[in-house]
Amino acid sequence: MRMSLQNVMEESKFVQLSIQEKEAIDRRISLSNFILQQVTDAIVLVKDDGMFVDVNEAACRLFRASKEQLLQKNFYEYAYLVPEHIFHFQRQMLHKFGKYDDELIIRLADGEIKHVQLFMRCYNEQPFNLYMIRDITSKKVLERERTINETLFKDLFNRAGDGIVIFDEQGRFIDANPSFCASVNVPKEELFKLSIQTFIPTEYHGLFEQLLLTLKRTGTVSSELPFILGDGMQKLFELTLTANVHSGFFMAIMRNVTEKRSMEMNLQRSEERFRAIFEHAHEAIFICDNFGNILRANPAASRTFELPLHDLVHANLMQFIDAKDEKVRHVLRQFFRDGEIRDELTFHMPNGEKKQLEFTSKKGVINGYHLTIFRNVSERRKMEKQLCEQEQKFRNVFNHAMDGIVLMDNEQRIFDANPVACRIFALSKEQLMEKRLHTFIGSNDLHKFQMWLNNGEEEEQFTITDGEGKKKIVELSFKPNIIEHVGLMMVRDITEKKEMEEQLRKSDTLSVVGQLAAGIAHEIRNPMTALKGFIQLLQGSIGNDCEQHNMYFHVIMSELKRIESIITEFLVLAKPQAAHYERGDVAKIMQETVDLLSVQATMHNIQIEATYEPVPPIYCDSKQLKQVFINILKNAIEVMPKGGTITVSVAHVAEGVRISVRDEGSGIPKDKIKKLGEPFYTTKERGTGLGLMVSYKIIEEHQGRIDVESEVGVGTTFYITLPIDNDMR
Repeated sequence: MRMSLQNVMEESKFVQLSIQEKEAIDRRISLSNFILQQVTDAIVLVKDDGMFVDVNEAACRLFRASKEQLLQKNFYEYAYLVPEHIFHFQRQMLHKFGKYDDELIIRLADGEIKHVQLFMRCYNEQPFNLYMIRDITSKKVLERERTINETLFKDLFNRAGDGIVIFDEQGRFIDANPSFCASVNVPKEELFKLSIQTFIPTEYHGLFEQLLLTLKRTGTVSSELPFILGDGMQKLFELTLTANVHSGFFMAIMRNVTEKRSMEMNLQRSEERFRAIFEHAHEAIFICDNFGNILRANPAASRTFELPLHDLVHANLMQFIDAKDEKVRHVLRQFFRDGEIRDELTFHMPNGEKKQLEFTSKKGVINGYHLTIFRNVSERRKMEKQLCEQEQKFRNVFNHAMDGIVLMDNEQRIFDANPVACRIFALSKEQLMEKRLHTFIGSNDLHKFQMWLNNGEEEEQFTITDGEGKKKIVELSFKPNIIEHVGLMMVRDITEKKEMEEQLRKSDTLSVVGQLAAGIAHEIRNPMTALKGFIQLLQGSIGNDCEQHNMYFHVIMSELKRIESIITEFLVLAKPQAAHYERGDVAKIMQETVDLLSVQATMHNIQIEATYEPVPPIYCDSKQLKQVFINILKNAIEVMPKGGTITVSVAHVAEGVRISVRDEGSGIPKDKIKKLGEPFYTTKERGTGLGLMVSYKIIEEHQGRIDVESEVGVGTTFYITLPIDNDMR
């Protein structure tokens, strides 16, 4: 019985110990889980194939997914930006050494990229690996910023307005920026022969040594010391010393505070001067406590808030603003968080007026109270609104102007252009803003353009080449410095106007020639008739016995016929010819013309090769068209005195019917092609130019056109294009 009781007691103790051990284990597990969930680094258990086994809360925050979502995913889904061979190498190192650390790039489900530091641990008795993941994205950003800062350090060093010097423990100069050299009036090359103690008065050497000791101990120290400049003058400098900035050297940033300290001393000596500034300031000034109670205000504040000064003092600032407004709440939160703020709000005056006030508040600057300076910007905001409206009006005028408008700087760089200018230059606004205006001017006019631009003449005409390579004639007017360093160029495309003027000039010439032709034809035709009659009588009286006389009569009669043909061409210009329009086959008309002139061509050792395609009939005067074809073919024959080939073709094109006549003559220079068809202009020695002029007029009456292509030494091709539907019925 005693043994049994003892056994029961031992078993009870064993059970009690087991329960205690279980409770201890549960506490350790609970503590471990608590620690696991509280650590800031993400901790995940991952199988060899990458599947998640378990994660802590930090991992959920890192991957932005719930624990249930992560346990269904693979770690490599987030690290797919890392090449496969990198993962293979990591697994080898992990299994070989039991741990491996590396840095990776992971991509979250929302596309955000993160840089992480990966600590991998392998436990042989467990079927999974432990990954500790630390987000180092911010660190990488800081490293990149540090690299940028180091790159910019030298530039900032040289450009800083404050003097900066780098020196060693003995005070010998290692480097100095231009501002320091200018401050002490010593060239940089001379500076390296000296030490910083050279510029410090002897009685302050001990203070400087104490500053160096403090600098070595704390890493930074600030103070003020007098410096003797190169010209012997003594100035007070504010120094900020920093240790170990460059390989153990010291850096000093120095600012001349002689004037500043003198002013501070003057301000300290004169409280009345401060009071005068406070009282006579144009801006409203408040001194308030944490609750907005106004403790002090200046007369300008009384005028701004339209309350007597005794009523304004001890009032509360919050009564002038809408405390429920979200912007007001935001401003108050920012002020108490940052200690200062600059913003503007709408304030409600006691008389019901609303004012827009700009204010600057500083927390605790006067005996722990807050200073606020107000400026009434209601009028300024009104002016800004008006300015914005005027800008909108200008923009509307600018964009909808009938002429092109270009804004450019003194270097002719274009930084704005309206749509008309973009159309004139055949470029988009973005493309035009990459150009300079003179790049559009032809090389022959470039000097003239620069001189005109410098002299500021109001209007001038230039030939430009647009973005598509087309030549255009533009009229330019320029207003320099409409605002500082900005000029306005007005651009007007007058290409069509010039072409119309040229056509009008030709039309006036034709009118004059027509009037002249009518008079000449009338005056010449009567004596011509008498001459022909008497020559025929004379030939009849002499008879046909003398061959020599017959040859003379033949030459005289042929020349008289030539004069008569010229008179006939004149009369075409003098008055409209009665034309009879009907549907005709242009190919047939050309074929008849070629047959008519084939004998003359053969006599000049010229072959005419003709190709006729089926073309639709058009309304035309076949006699007039035949006259045009004869003129062009005769010209082709006359320009090939040594023989050759004339190629004729009739084809159906998109614009209608095209007739081409190509010769193998000497060709026409490009500058003379545009003069073809003008009265009395010809390239032939005995020509009058009337034949081509009449031909141009006939084709124009048929609503067609004549184009000429020529190459000197190769030949010339005339293209005649006639529309199918020309309303000539």
